[in-house]
Order: sequence, then C-alpha cells, then structure tokens
Amino acid sequence: MKKLTLFLLILCSITAFGQNWKKEISAIHEASNVPGFAVAIVKDGQVVHAEGYGVKELGEKDKVDANTLFAIASNTKAFIATSLGTLVDQGKIDWKDKVVDYLPYFELYDNYATQEATIEDLLCHRLGLGTFSGDVIWYKSELTAEETVKRAKYVPQAYGFRDGYGYSNLMFITAGEVIKAVTGLEWHEYAKQQFFGPLGMSRTITTTNDLDNMGNYAMPHKAVRDENILVDWVNWDNMGAAGGIISSVSDMSQWMIAQMSNGVSAEDGILDPSTQSLIWTPHNNFVTSRPREYEQVDSDYRGYGLGWGIADYQGNKIISHGGGYDGMYSRVMMVPEQGLGVVVLTNGMRGISNYITDFVMKTYMHEGFSRSDMAAIENYIKANAMYDRVDDLKAKRVMDTKPSMPNAGYVGTFYTPMYGDIIIKETSNGLRLEFEHAPLLGANLKHWHFDTFEIDWDVPHAWFDWGTVQFQFDQARNITGISIDVPNNDIFFDELKLEKVERSVGQNR
Repeated sequence: MKKLTLFLLILCSITAFGQNWKKEISAIHEASNVPGFAVAIVKDGQVVHAEGYGVKELGEKDKVDANTLFAIASNTKAFIATSLGTLVDQGKIDWKDKVVDYLPYFELYDNYATQEATIEDLLCHRLGLGTFSGDVIWYKSELTAEETVKRAKYVPQAYGFRDGYGYSNLMFITAGEVIKAVTGLEWHEYAKQQFFGPLGMSRTITTTNDLDNMGNYAMPHKAVRDENILVDWVNWDNMGAAGGIISSVSDMSQWMIAQMSNGVSAEDGILDPSTQSLIWTPHNNFVTSRPREYEQVDSDYRGYGLGWGIADYQGNKIISHGGGYDGMYSRVMMVPEQGLGVVVLTNGMRGISNYITDFVMKTYMHEGFSRSDMAAIENYIKANAMYDRVDDLKAKRVMDTKPSMPNAGYVGTFYTPMYGDIIIKETSNGLRLEFEHAPLLGANLKHWHFDTFEIDWDVPHAWFDWGTVQFQFDQARNITGISIDVPNNDIFFDELKLEKVERSVGQNR
C-alpha cells in the first residue's frame, strides 16, 4: 500500500507536457507489483519513447528492453480485422458475405444464426455468444482451429442474434479460418506477408515454438493476491487468430504508426482509408462491462468496431484494445486526431497497462490523473476477487464426511459434445481427472466432502486455481454425470454438461 500511495502522489503531481517519461513510468513500475513491462509512445509518426522497466523474470537480473518479446494476446484481433480489410480492398470478399459460404462446416446454436452470420459479425462480438463462452474448448487443447470452430455449435446462446455484446474468442478463431479459406494461407502467414515484413516487425512471431530462436523474451507471472508466481508459456496456436501474436513494443510502434497514417507505411499501402474508417466505426455499442468507477476515462459512448474498442474523450476518438494471456497483460491505445499512440506489454496480471496508457494520454492532454482515477487504481490492482470467491466456497466445506463408495465406483468416462470425453481414473495415488484433448489439464482428485472431490492440478494455471468435481446420481444411486466447478472469470468449466457414458477410454463415438 505504501508503494501504491507513492504512485498516486506521483501521478497527482504530473501535469507538464513533454516530461521525462523514463523517470515517471519508472515510478509507476515501482508501485505496480508487476515484475516487468515495456512501453512505447508514438507521436505524429515518430517513436518518442520506447523503454523497458523491471525484469523479464522475477528473481532474475535480466532487464526488459524495447525489443523484449511479450504475448500481445487479444491485440492480435486488430491484425485479423485488418487482414480481412485487405481482402475487402482486393475485392476478394465483402464484409457482408456469409461465413458459411467460406466455411461450410460453420454452425452456431440455431440455423438462422448459422446462415445469416457475416464476416463483419465475426469481428464485433454480436452473434449471441456470451463473453469468453466456449473458451474451455480450445484452452490448453490439442484440437486444431478447425476442430475448435466445429464445436461452436454447442456453445449456448446468451442473447439474441445481433442483439447484445459477448466477447467471443471463438468467432475470431473462425475469422482466421476465413482468411485461410480465401487466401490459401494460414492467418499468421498472411499477416507476416501483409504486415510484419512491410512494417519491419522483424521480432514479431505467432507461436511459442519460436521463442528460443528469437531470444530476449519475458516470462509470464500469475497474480495471487500480493504475490507474483512464475508460470510457463502456453501454446495458443489453435486459437492464434484470437490472441496468438508475440511481439515487442518496438515492433508494435510500427503497427500503430501505420494504423494512424491511414493504413499506409513508408513503403507499402495497407488499407484503403475508407476501409480503415469502417474498422474504426462502432458496430456494437455497449455500456462498459466493468463498473463505471473502474473506468479512468469518461466517454459519451463506448462500442466495439472490427477488432478494436472504440470510445471518445474530449472530442477525440479513442481506438484501443486490451490483451490477456497466461501471465501477461497488454494494451494498445491510439488517439488518431492527436497522432498519439501508446502500447504497454507486461509480464504480470495486475492490469497496470490500462493505467499507463491512460496516464500518457491524459498527460499529453494537459490533465494529469484525478482523484477518481486513483481510486480506480487502488481497487483494480489488488487482484483479489477470484481468491475471495474461492475462500467463500472453501468456508462452506462440511468436515468429517466420507465418500459414498470406494474410489473404483467413481471411475468412468463423462461426455459432452461441446468438448468430448473427460475421464475419471483410479491410480495408486487415488482418483485422477483427465481431459481428452488437453493433457496439460490433468489433475489428481482428493476427497473434499460427500461426493465432491478437490482438484489438485498437475501444474499451476494462470487463470484459475482451486476447484472441485461433484458426482451426480439418479434415484438408484447410479452415477449419471459430473459437474466441474473452478471459480474464475475466463475459462468456464461449468459450461461442460458432462454425462456418464458406457464406453472404454478411446472408444469411437
């Protein structure tokens, strides 16, 4: 809290235009409880600041610099929208084209949504799916992107078709497959051809498999209350079109400059200005999903364009997007009328990137942070909410109970079409939980109470921690299914409606 107070005092005192960014952002780093991050600022087509702060890995001495690689996660979505924009400019597709005309296997929750969904719909989160719904399908899974898209039909409808906002990674995975269907190239091959090469983004990659060859990369850290815990890089290849790019602030500076130059770099044209304008036009208007008191910038409107969040501030259009990867948060913000862009890439999960981008923007606009900004930081940076939920559930444990049958009685295969098989096995160490498509989600089960078992994951996971498996019975005390409860805000295991099936592991369905 002492560091946070220092941070707030520093922000309160900063009002001057053209200040020493290194000194002031270093003070933010000291207060942030994030191991390391990098920041780049562009103004009027020039990079005016590109620096690293802190360390690549907690407990180590290797410093972050402007070329250090981080996962940009959902900031990838703008590359997908822009890729499709180039295909519109080339006359190869139209925004209103139906998805099924390119991906005949594409299906949603009903036939009308399936047949009417357009390429434009894929990019603005309005197709009726809930926020993050279905992410459990691809997370740490060996399913391909196509196999993941084919399971979208089992994701439940959350609101009316084009009648709401639900942030959907699955639909951006689908958009990546549209790029492949049109060009014959994987989405990342097309992005490299269209953007990475022409813009000189030489350190930008799209798979964790290339990290060691590139070198100079940060390590991810999960946030557990006041601690930062090192976690492994996770391969996101199957959902890469929704969040798979890994880059540096130096490279991302070139991306922002190109975006704010009507999509034209020094050497190559990227987008027709009218296409860029359409991408930056709200297609789905919404009231922010976070409570108002957590927003630092007052806006008259907020919405989502195509791969970008859109808002206004003091008569300026704000183009921005956040990104969340296992152990890393990021944010890109641009104010095109001011020629201003800021990118922040971090190796922690504290949400500090939002506050740095807004701090830079407000400082350029001669404001500094307000008291309400400071209150938002104090509330948001704590990262305790998920663990408070876990503590509440743990407090409800009924002690001194026993399972209703020996371990062998719980063994079985449990199936849902949305995911596939989840298996409960008996081993010499007790019961074990295994996911058919995701070996990295393996866990041992320990009795919790009654017929509920605690999940003891094999490896730590960034988005979630504690959880349980509860067995369900019919009137004759035969096991009919299981429910998996893992409290978190991102990967929803409770969406899996798992019924026991009578088949051996690996048997064809």
